[in-house]
Amino acid sequence: MTTETKIDTGTDELLCVIRDRVAVITLNRPQARNSLSDHLTPALRTMIRTCGENSDVGVLLITGAGTAFCSGGDIKGMGAHRDKKKMEMSYDEKVADLQERQRLLTGALISVRKPTIAALPGPAAGAGLAIAMACDIRIAAASAFISTGYLRVALSGDYGIAWLLTRLVGTARARELMFTAEKVDAERCERIGLFNRVVPDDKLHAEAFALAKSMADGPTLALRYMKDNLDEALLFDFATARDHEAERLIRLTTTADHREAVQAFIEKRKPVFTGK
Repeated sequence: MTTETKIDTGTDELLCVIRDRVAVITLNRPQARNSLSDHLTPALRTMIRTCGENSDVGVLLITGAGTAFCSGGDIKGMGAHRDKKKMEMSYDEKVADLQERQRLLTGALISVRKPTIAALPGPAAGAGLAIAMACDIRIAAASAFISTGYLRVALSGDYGIAWLLTRLVGTARARELMFTAEKVDAERCERIGLFNRVVPDDKLHAEAFALAKSMADGPTLALRYMKDNLDEALLFDFATARDHEAERLIRLTTTADHREAVQAFIEKRKPVFTGK
């Protein structure tokens, strides 16, 4: 039986439901290609933290309403409609403000100790691309595409896009994508490792949710430790990462979920995990 709980995000620009231990977070500004805003962005930061800490959530699935994932910052807001309070800030205040907003968005998303999935029904650009890349896995509709976008507005990038892009596609391709801001279609994104899977447009939401649910049904602590191991693979030398893997695996051998998995294997049935 499917259970669904609607979460109040504080704004219609962001929707969130928890269904079968999957938190489905939907950017809901389709008329603006789900660009970030003064309402959507704070709500998204809050939902990432709240769902990341919620024991009833096993996986975060982030997507966009309509035919876009997220087009990044609202370019109209960069011109005549700029926030007057921010315009009056000093340079140092503006830097500190952006650093804090980045920490609480892509920084928080990277820090979530649960699997995170971005489902892209259409384009992701600029900060929207950074949000997608901060997720563990990206599954995209065939019509989706990406663009780093910053070159088009004479900016250099934010929300960790250069770091994320370099680790996903390598130095040479990251530089090409940043320096050209070209549109890259879903097929090429999958080929260069930016997308994990590309599916027909009409199957995106069903396949993304099925993938998320399969992970949400899994052993919570084992998935958390896998994520720790994978993160450390980019930070530590082989010996240190290998030793930390050993520590975590031995901890997991004492869990009820491990015992259940072994028993289910012996009995040829699907295991039922409790997160303990």
